[in-house]
Amino acid sequence: MLPNYNNSLELLESVQQEQLYQKLLMQLKKDFELANVPINLPLDIAPEELKSIIHEKIYFLIVEKFPEYLNLLYVVDISENEIKRIAPSDVVDISAEVSFLLLKREWQKVWYKAKYSG
Repeated sequence: MLPNYNNSLELLESVQQEQLYQKLLMQLKKDFELANVPINLPLDIAPEELKSIIHEKIYFLIVEKFPEYLNLLYVVDISENEIKRIAPSDVVDISAEVSFLLLKREWQKVWYKAKYSG
């Protein structure tokens, strides 16, 4: 079973230890593309930089392109209940929480595929 993580960096460190970081990047690219949200993620990107880029992108979507933000949440399959649990605060904090939820959900997809596919 997947462990619980307290933040995005802890999650990304675990992904690297499992040697599934590249697969996570591919899943992120795929889902952002499906949601029609352009994002530039080089395959050699560091976890801290990845966290930062995702956070900036979510922030931008919330502030500038809310329908695209909602579509991304739908494509990635982040539950509405999880979004509702985020304490109302400023957009920077909310986007950080949503980024963590997004990374967590994408990691679940990658982990399950790696564990249960041939």
